[in-house]
Amino acid sequence: MTAPAALRVVLIDDQRLVRQGIRSLLTLAGHIEVVGEAGDGQEGLAVIAATRPDVVLLDLRMPRMDGLAMLEQLTQRDPAPPVLVLTTFDDEEAVLGAMRAGARGYLLKDVTLEQLVGAIETLAAGGRLVQPAVTAALLDRLTGGEGSTSGSSPDGRLSDVPAAQPLTQREVEVLRLMAAGYANREIGQALHLAEGTVKNHVSNVLLKLGVRDRTRAVLRALELGLVSG
Repeated sequence: MTAPAALRVVLIDDQRLVRQGIRSLLTLAGHIEVVGEAGDGQEGLAVIAATRPDVVLLDLRMPRMDGLAMLEQLTQRDPAPPVLVLTTFDDEEAVLGAMRAGARGYLLKDVTLEQLVGAIETLAAGGRLVQPAVTAALLDRLTGGEGSTSGSSPDGRLSDVPAAQPLTQREVEVLRLMAAGYANREIGQALHLAEGTVKNHVSNVLLKLGVRDRTRAVLRALELGLVSG
């Protein structure tokens, strides 16, 4: 029986020791090959173009060109490899920006090898993955960082948001594309809808989920299991 082809990964992190550690860990997995490394976003774009990896592991805070700026440029390419952001708890604002820019996954840097390998496999297969701890931190930031009086529950779930109203099948489709980083025009093209119709669906989704913007809608949907991480 033929062994499955190795998944090709590029590591982009300004800390050489971190890159070495991740590379060493992934070697233990056996079916993941690190085909390139970079210490900043500008170098990362060149390495990705040269190696065409299956998945990119991206730090957000780097010199010259940070991870968010690199991600914004990368997602304009066709095809663009899926990006797994490796973050820390003090990167919430950057993570929100990366979500809007099209990152497909988010993990904290203290994950286990099993979790990291699973995330790489999920993204390579076309899926998305958001570590629950990251989602909880973002939800806490959104509810507690803007003067909210009720905060969130210990597990990171919203305690001051009303129960979500049921979504129609079309609204769920729109929500899933929102979670994938699609703009209204792109959602319309994907679902063969007018952009104005998409805007109406987005407004309905926000209303039914009890949130004010698209980012909160995606986080709320992840919490409720309406979209997969």
